[in-house]
Amino acid sequence: MSDPMTQNPSSTWAGDLAQSARISSFLTKVYGWMFVGLALTATVSYAVASTPSLVQALISNQILFFVVLLAPLGFVILIQAKIDSLSPRQAAALFATYAALNGVTFSFILLAYTGASIASTFFTASGAFGALALYGTVTKRSLAGVGQFAIMGLFGVLIAMLVGFFWHSDTLQFVISIVGVLVFTCLTAWRAQQLKAMALSLPDGQLATYSIVGALGLYLAFVNLFLFLLRFMGNRRN
Repeated sequence: MSDPMTQNPSSTWAGDLAQSARISSFLTKVYGWMFVGLALTATVSYAVASTPSLVQALISNQILFFVVLLAPLGFVILIQAKIDSLSPRQAAALFATYAALNGVTFSFILLAYTGASIASTFFTASGAFGALALYGTVTKRSLAGVGQFAIMGLFGVLIAMLVGFFWHSDTLQFVISIVGVLVFTCLTAWRAQQLKAMALSLPDGQLATYSIVGALGLYLAFVNLFLFLLRFMGNRRN
């Protein structure tokens, strides 16, 4: 076993530099794919919201509406279940399809809220997300406990939303909104830290596929943070 005191400082520096370059390259791909997903969702949602006949078809056909509503969940489950066997091209195709389907669902948000409130909420969510992702990436403190808390909170939010679907209570909806923002705030920082560790632990052959999976995780965190903030900041159309 070599003595740390006798190790060549230049080799240690070179190793640190290689790790930093690997992390930077991986995160660039992750955030690049996340941006592509968000851009695709925004484009599709605007296109659908601008086509009244298509909106009317979705509203009038309940089967089609629920297919569009639930299909994105199926794509998330499929990507997570098949991640080790997916090629980068297959993962990219699934992610793009998921983001596009989400755009159809988001078109109803464009129709429900004013453009000004959507824009202000988007910029608020972007700023918060950027700060949290940066913290998760640079902090040396383990966020594993934060992640466990967020996952438990996520299950609690899902159960509360199910209850709220049948029991309409303004107080319950307010609590759900607060907890939802807190949960996805924690999830964003935790996922960002996970991605940094993932970049160093994955084999080279899996980095391309997992960069898309990483983008999916951050995409979900951002979108849900935006949606819960919209409950507070959004102004509905008359």
